[in-house]
Amino acid sequence: MRRNCWETDHNRSQAGRDIMLLRGPRVAAVLLLLCVQCLHGSALPAVSSYEFTAYRMQQYNLAQQKHGCRGAIVVAEARSADELVLTRRCVIMKVLDFTTEKYLEAQRQNAAAILILLPKNISSVPHDTVQSFMVAESEALLKETLMPVYVAPEDEQLLYMYEEVKQAAASRTSSIFIRVLRSMVTATAFQILVSNNAPIKAITDNTLVTLEGVFPGAGEDVPTIVVTAHYDSYGLAPWSSYGADSNGSGVTILLELVRLFHKLFSSPSTRPPYNLMFSLTGGGKYNFLGTKRWIEENLDHAESSLLHDNVAFVLCLDTLANSDELYMHVSRPPKPHTPIHSFIQLLEEVVSSRFPWVKVGLVHKKINLVESTVAWEHERYSLRRIPSFTLSHVEDSKSELRGSVLDTISQVDFRKLKRNGIIIAETLARYMYNLSDKHFIVCLIFIIFHKGSPKDVQVFRGQMDFQDSRMSSLMSFLTSVPRATQLLDKEPSHIVLVNSLEHEFKHYLQQVHRHAFQQDKRDPDITFFDQMNQPIVMYRVKPAAFDLFLGGCIAAYLGIVYYAIQ
Repeated sequence: MRRNCWETDHNRSQAGRDIMLLRGPRVAAVLLLLCVQCLHGSALPAVSSYEFTAYRMQQYNLAQQKHGCRGAIVVAEARSADELVLTRRCVIMKVLDFTTEKYLEAQRQNAAAILILLPKNISSVPHDTVQSFMVAESEALLKETLMPVYVAPEDEQLLYMYEEVKQAAASRTSSIFIRVLRSMVTATAFQILVSNNAPIKAITDNTLVTLEGVFPGAGEDVPTIVVTAHYDSYGLAPWSSYGADSNGSGVTILLELVRLFHKLFSSPSTRPPYNLMFSLTGGGKYNFLGTKRWIEENLDHAESSLLHDNVAFVLCLDTLANSDELYMHVSRPPKPHTPIHSFIQLLEEVVSSRFPWVKVGLVHKKINLVESTVAWEHERYSLRRIPSFTLSHVEDSKSELRGSVLDTISQVDFRKLKRNGIIIAETLARYMYNLSDKHFIVCLIFIIFHKGSPKDVQVFRGQMDFQDSRMSSLMSFLTSVPRATQLLDKEPSHIVLVNSLEHEFKHYLQQVHRHAFQQDKRDPDITFFDQMNQPIVMYRVKPAAFDLFLGGCIAAYLGIVYYAIQ
């Protein structure tokens, strides 16, 4: 009886062990599948990809010199600029990170690429940071590099990637065990891919457009005053160059001068004894090629041109939307009793009487005939012995303010833009109407009307004043699309912009002409290159060490299950 009971208990325990042995592998298999699915699922790049558009750094050849980046293809892991090792990595930077030192360091370490994230609101960036970025930007554009450099506007996904690689760089200061563990388990790597395998092609068929129009003066064979500004922009990347201050400000003031002087020239009683010509030139950021070709056409090929005749002076407007300083750049010091000398005296009178806090300076820079490039637009006229000068709030021709992707409308001070416009308009009016000469009939009319001395006369006030709303609209229109020279004759929206400027001229001016200058393909003055905007794919993946860690976990788990079965 007892033996039967003992045999029964033994059979039950043996059956339980058999059931556990059968159930154990099944449970282990289920747990293993869940573990692999959970761990490996987080590493799948296919479900964590993000495509965005980035804009490649300038690439062009000018005056037998190469500028910008020669590369476009990127296949590399994203890293922060704070990392010690950047070799074969795509360095992710914000505006704050992009300095001359870090750019050169990335070049020295043979980084695979640089991706710069631009904020949507530039006004939120501190002034010192903007200045530092502009300096680094101008330095980078001086020479060529094989390293691809891209610019992209910030968004949620790109900012997340930036913060992740930033945190990964910060963790490098922790212990080796913590770094390895974080890299294996929690770290997220980002792969940057530009897979366009098409070779970069040269573009030599760009067309430079220059617009001109005139207000004929009273009398025969009267002198001509030319007011001009270049309308194109420049910066690290053509597709991100909006050029608000340089030179949307010059174009805005010029178009307001056209509107205001149209009223004065419309009436025979207020028409001055000067022809007033206006021109908007292309290719200004590339050695002022549009200005050069326009001068050549007027002086060498045209049978009759106002530039052939008596030119009092050429006034070039460049970068006028900021600062309480106003500089007159000349190629040679003006002699007394010359038109330019008289204009300077009148300009100083206007400033001292209405804006005494504004500093006025004269900057003399000789033209180096050995150099193949010029610094200011007036130098193109000076080379042909036409009296000319440039007005700008920039003192140094090599200033970083004259070409930057951060030169947006948020950087424009509209009060100072209007003030500079008033100074130029009042000085032009005083010169053309000779308001400093009390024996001139028009001067007497203005004195009687305004009831003051010639120095106190304000021609442009009331309905003749600069309109804030119009200046704001003009600047918004000019900065609505990037005005890089290589885009203006290719993209539909950019072609519309140039056509609109021509329409504005025809609305007010007479004898409006549009000059389209084609380059000689065999010997072009400037060569641009394509692939300026690229689709980039960002893959969010686990690092390679994660696969080793996952394989080790699986092997250890299978070993535990095997020994449990045994």
